[in-house]
Amino acid sequence: VQLVESGGGLVQAGGSLRLSCAASGFTFSNYIMSWYRQAPGKERELVARIFSVGGSTNYVDSVKGRFTISRDNAKNTVYLQMNSLKPEDTAVYYCTARRTMVTIQFWGPGTQVTVSS
Repeated sequence: VQLVESGGGLVQAGGSLRLSCAASGFTFSNYIMSWYRQAPGKERELVARIFSVGGSTNYVDSVKGRFTISRDNAKNTVYLQMNSLKPEDTAVYYCTARRTMVTIQFWGPGTQVTVSS
């Protein structure tokens, strides 16, 4: 399993970024894909999740209405569109993959997102 995030960077508050996660080494369409983030001095938290069947999604309350997770099974890629970014969104963002909610979760190396005020 290999996960490679891209699209991070520095953006001003109110701006947008789109993160991508290219996956390989497994049957992407069968896996639950998620984005987590970890800010300095804080615990890692789940930002958004998209399920393999039906494509239903979950979001942490702090990003609802601003972030959108999506997947392209033909490209083995999951995205996180982030709009109306706030300084508190600054973190390292990680892509993860797991077959079911009780199986091992694979992690990418992460991509830095910095939102300036």
